[in-house]
Amino acid sequence: MILLDTTIVIDAHYGVGDDKVRARNLISSAVIESGAAINCITLAELYAGPRRGDDIEADMRQSGIGVLDLPAGAAAICGRAYTRYRLNRARSSGGRAPGVPLPDFFIGAHAELLGWKLATRDVERYRTYFPAVELIEPAAGR
Repeated sequence: MILLDTTIVIDAHYGVGDDKVRARNLISSAVIESGAAINCITLAELYAGPRRGDDIEADMRQSGIGVLDLPAGAAAICGRAYTRYRLNRARSSGGRAPGVPLPDFFIGAHAELLGWKLATRDVERYRTYFPAVELIEPAAGR
């Protein structure tokens, strides 16, 4: 299974040029080969994004993309990774991080917990805080 980060879904729908083509190809391959899914965090980000409406979840399912709840087991992984992020940000004079984990940390924790690959454009944060997760970058291919 490949868990899709919000950036991939947005690129597939609203991207331009190569970004759009790569994201669509990545999703199509994932659906056919190993399965593709988003979790409820990505779904919430999509609902808050540029295309609002009640049909987003139905569109995902119709495209062969599963929509999953976030397992409770991901909470501890998310919290530990976010704690490391906050400490690193404070040490680097990056200012105070929000007290609540950012959505990417829930998505990364979900992929790590289940041993899934994660497709994303935002590889640096995931690579740093979720080193056990195999990342798929659209620009790099599969």
